[in-house]
This record gives sequence, structure tokens and C-alpha cells, in this order.
Amino acid sequence: MKQKAPADLTNEELLLEAKKIKTNNIYDAAIFGFLIGVAVYSAVRNGFGWLTFLPLIYVPIAAKNKVRNREVERLVKERGLR
Repeated sequence: MKQKAPADLTNEELLLEAKKIKTNNIYDAAIFGFLIGVAVYSAVRNGFGWLTFLPLIYVPIAAKNKVRNREVERLVKERGLR
């Protein structure tokens, strides 16, 4: 299922997305923290390997989420919904 662009969302959908922002940020931080933990454990236990660089795979995903969240917040403010 493809997400709609924030500009294409109705006011109600935009408000729902705005409510999810804080939760999504917590999820991103938790996932990234877990991956950092796995990388550190892997580096200490086995030396450098592919698990050491595992957090780098998640960085583009988190960056994309952050850009979308900023766009949603900008649109909410622009439309005067809060």
C-alpha cells in the first residue's frame, strides 16, 4: 500500500498523521538504538562484520520518515488546523 503525499491528504487525514508523529519518532529512536546495540555487541564479540554496519541500513528510512513528519507539521500549520 502506497502512502499518499502529505499535500494530497484531507484535513482529517492530516490531523491523524500529525497525532502519529510523536509515536513514530519514538519507534524510529527505539529501532535505531536497538541496531546500534547489535552493532556494538557484534563489534566487541566478533570484530567488524556486516552486523557492525547494520544501523546504516536504517538511516535512510529514518531520514525519509523525518522529512515526511516535517512536511505534515508544515501543512498543519499552513492550513491552520491547530
